[in-house]
Amino acid sequence: MLLELAAERRVLFFGGKGGVGKTTVAAATALAQARAGRRVLLVSTDPAHNLGHLWQRPVGPQKVRLAAGLDGLELDPELTVQQHLEDVGAALRKLMPAHLAGEVDKHMALSRDAPGMHEAALLERIAETLEQGLADYDLLVFDTAPSGHTARLMALPEMMSAWTEGLLRRQERGSRFSQVLKNLGQDDRGFGQSILGQGDGEAAPDRDSRIRQILDRRRERFNRLREVLGDAQQCAFVIVLAAERLPVLETIELHAQLQRAGTPVGALVVNKRSPADAGAFLAERHALEEQHLATLRQALGQLPLLELPLLPGDVVGEAALEAFARQLNDATATL
Repeated sequence: MLLELAAERRVLFFGGKGGVGKTTVAAATALAQARAGRRVLLVSTDPAHNLGHLWQRPVGPQKVRLAAGLDGLELDPELTVQQHLEDVGAALRKLMPAHLAGEVDKHMALSRDAPGMHEAALLERIAETLEQGLADYDLLVFDTAPSGHTARLMALPEMMSAWTEGLLRRQERGSRFSQVLKNLGQDDRGFGQSILGQGDGEAAPDRDSRIRQILDRRRERFNRLREVLGDAQQCAFVIVLAAERLPVLETIELHAQLQRAGTPVGALVVNKRSPADAGAFLAERHALEEQHLATLRQALGQLPLLELPLLPGDVVGEAALEAFARQLNDATATL
């Protein structure tokens, strides 16, 4: 069921509570699709950086080959914020008068720890990755951060698009105001130029044009991300969980948040399911898990639910992931 879903989509997001095995499920799905002949990019946005450990090789912010037809990269949130602030700061220094460069640097330093900065920077990086990835790959698989971070991230494209639209409107009003000041400067020599800061930065028309280009590009990128995230034919979100009380409750809440954000949920994957026939202890555990899954089915019974067994060891390396992918292929989904 999960591999069939992946075969029919261009973009898959995997999310859920930390420690439930979502990176393993995402990586195995990506590998299975690569084995089926598709070009796949596996992207981790989880700050835990589990992708490199799972594949037993260094994985960083630049794409690396993980297997035939499968590339991977990890988006480091801290590095992403650093690069984002450097890019924004460099653009602002070019656009603003030279005497305001110190103010730009001060603003960038204060912005580093501003609420939402990490999510906004990461979202922009995801939007860039998705835009380029859809041109270069058949399938993009995103292994996301734990539930709370992911829910906020999925809601951001709408907010960022609205914010960018607001900036464009302000820029248009600012351009008109600049023209008024320029006209004033013709009557009162130097007055308008001193306010606009011309003479030590870009000319106002050039600066306004470049600001407009930057904002238009951001708007296009976020609108494209919104379109993909909301298109059930292209994109699906897969929630991975354990059959325990807290993961089940978090899954129900995450599903509600994704619905509000307009992101289609394609399936639920219950990982590390205890066997019912391996002794009294695990049988009791299995029965308790059934109670939690009954709560899940009552709340989200409309979604396909795939159960994967508890394994005796860790899934590490390409061979183990391939074996895990075969379990994904053999498992039967229930409703």
